[in-house]
Amino acid sequence: MTQRVNSVVLLLCLGLMCPVVTGIFMDKLASKKLCADDDCVYTISLARAEEDYNAPDCRFINIKKGQLIYVYSKLVKEKDSAEFWAGSVYGEQYEDHMGTVGYFPSSLVSEQHVYQEANKTVPTTDIDFFCE
Repeated sequence: MTQRVNSVVLLLCLGLMCPVVTGIFMDKLASKKLCADDDCVYTISLARAEEDYNAPDCRFINIKKGQLIYVYSKLVKEKDSAEFWAGSVYGEQYEDHMGTVGYFPSSLVSEQHVYQEANKTVPTTDIDFFCE
């Protein structure tokens, strides 16, 4: 009995230390992205959505016309592909979605303010297209 209890406690402890991550690696949308810094953590610009956009899968974010979006990176357009930017929505009325970073078509937004130039070309990684 004691051995069984110890085994259960050990498994619980291992589960807490090494939580199971569930998710899927989706297809890459591009092999390179433009960023303001090498780690793509600084905001490039603030954009306003000119149209609604419904995300087709978990790599993307939903945006509503008039919504403000912080832009963190811009995927480098490849042959026969759309141009996508990565960002997160901004504003108190969208607080349920604030902090969620995803892609959206650049053609549906207009940049309102550029904070920094996106002059660093960085390779994309599999984690850029990971969905939980």
